[in-house]
Amino acid sequence: MFVAQILADKGHEVVTADPGESVGHIALALFERRIGAMPVSSPGGALVGIVSERDVVAALAEHGRDVLDRPVEEIMTRRVITCARSDHIDDLMARMTEGRMRHLPVLEGEELVGIVSIGDVVKARMSEIEAEAQALKDYIATG
Repeated sequence: MFVAQILADKGHEVVTADPGESVGHIALALFERRIGAMPVSSPGGALVGIVSERDVVAALAEHGRDVLDRPVEEIMTRRVITCARSDHIDDLMARMTEGRMRHLPVLEGEELVGIVSIGDVVKARMSEIEAEAQALKDYIATG
């Protein structure tokens, strides 16, 4: 299965953050939307970072509650690992495991067209496994 199929099932909506938004505002948005990360985009729309729950917690632990008033660009991860619609989920699983990350923005050229989480990848892989198991059962039953 490919990223394009995951996005077809879950949709292409991506909630993004502005680099100048406060960490507190982003933390609230992550909580209210029940998401674990937000890509950070420049005013021109270019991907400049990603901020995750882990980034917020680390910043709070290091700087205390005052960090909530700082801009998110101060705590975001700047080196963003991304994927493309044409990437296979096996590659994503390896990339996410190796990089210890749970979210990958999906780019088409420079355009942000989606985001996939480890949950999306696991769900897709489970669907593949279930389909393979059913195909084997059907083959045995008709064989």
